Amino acid sequence: MNILQALVLGAFQGVAEFLPISSSGHLALLKTVMQLQEVPQLFDIILHVATLLSILVVFRKRVGAIIVSLFRWVTRNSGDPDRENLAIVLPALLATVLTAGLGLAIQKLDLPASPLLVGICFLVTAALLISTSFARGKLEFRQFGWKQGLITGLAQGVGVLPGISRSGITISAGLASGMSRSTAGEFSFLLAIPAIAGALLLELGDLGELAGTVSLPALVLGALAAFLVGILALLILMPIVRKGKLAWFALYLVPAGLVSIFLL
Repeated sequence: MNILQALVLGAFQGVAEFLPISSSGHLALLKTVMQLQEVPQLFDIILHVATLLSILVVFRKRVGAIIVSLFRWVTRNSGDPDRENLAIVLPALLATVLTAGLGLAIQKLDLPASPLLVGICFLVTAALLISTSFARGKLEFRQFGWKQGLITGLAQGVGVLPGISRSGITISAGLASGMSRSTAGEFSFLLAIPAIAGALLLELGDLGELAGTVSLPALVLGALAAFLVGILALLILMPIVRKGKLAWFALYLVPAGLVSIFLL
């Protein structure tokens, strides 16, 4: 892999991780076009980690507030201002456990990231995004319960399939569980933090193989591109989520899915 290829993959990762068009699906298709199928999965995970840093930058106030509220709770010093942040923790933990279990089960099926599978999953994602136009949920973080963690966790587990957008399916699931649009968007991206960190730990064994196929400069520049573009994509997406316009992305996913199925 050369530096230009790494930059292209990193930029696409930054865009597609947050805009609901599936980063895994696009990386799989781009690798096919660039004939880079030998690059280990760890490279994709490192690009995901770069976008995780984008989440930490954009949602730094919320992440910091949750950490502070947890500390206060442990020291028995929490008060009413901490209720909203603490209400996120248990549903997020439940969602993470369900994501890990279902995601590992799907990965064990060892489904090839073929253009046919990616194309079908693109169409499924498009249908989910169109369904969000009809959501009327109003739940905020203070009103969270096990239901929100259950539904979004299962959805995020399915999101490991190449072509299923993790952000798209978790936001759709959050809306289906009764969340308001803004809350569903923020919760979706907060859930990505433990999911991406866990995926990195599972793939660290491929570090030696990665070093043999991707140079350090290419890896660093690809990750940097994913990080910077990821911040921009997040800032673009959140207003779209709040306005209920996720269905717009179906206009891209439907033709992309058909091209993947019939032409690649």
